[in-house]
Amino acid sequence: MKTQIKLALSAAALTAVLGSSAFAAGLSGNVGVASNYIWRGITQTLDQAAVSGGLDYDFGNGFSLGTWASNVDFGTASEYELDLYGAYGGKIGPADYSIGFTQFRYPVGVSEYFTELNGGLGYGPVSLDVAYTVGSDDNNRSEFAKGDIYVALSGSMEVKPGLSLGLALGRYDFDDATGDDYNHAQISLSKNDFTFALDKTSGATTLNDNDLRVSIAWSHALDL
Repeated sequence: MKTQIKLALSAAALTAVLGSSAFAAGLSGNVGVASNYIWRGITQTLDQAAVSGGLDYDFGNGFSLGTWASNVDFGTASEYELDLYGAYGGKIGPADYSIGFTQFRYPVGVSEYFTELNGGLGYGPVSLDVAYTVGSDDNNRSEFAKGDIYVALSGSMEVKPGLSLGLALGRYDFDDATGDDYNHAQISLSKNDFTFALDKTSGATTLNDNDLRVSIAWSHALDL
């Protein structure tokens, strides 16, 4: 599952989802490893390590497409996640904006998928991101089905040359779930390709135990 936050694990891939690129128009790649794959505050690997990688294409006119994959573990089988996404980004005065979609696919084990429409608005170091689930292969389930909404407010600041402090606050509202809605907070320190993060949730009684989670990640983007 992908969008900030997977934050530390796939920062390069997330850049593409938000409609911008570290490179000029063309093909780029990214690879990452993390001690724990945490997405919107919830571990996707039963608190184990993850290896990820992806490809992105920037058309140079605001449009971008990409794909990203990682191992996951939901306790049912050896599985992996495959994300497909596209976005358009631009500026309104001093503000940055993006609109796009992401489809989260799990071809092995659970064999499921769901699709989100997402949008972001950034001003300086602060950004607001919203994701709305438009459908899935099983809308009878209580989470990750049509009508779910995730909202996140995040920001960062440079505390010393090359070292950034990040803070994110998120809220996940499941359309049909009872007792699964939850809040998420993350604080992180990043330098170059390395990120140290602390994640904490409240609520989500069937999804998470709400323990404080510590993760260390390395991600690297390269122009292909």
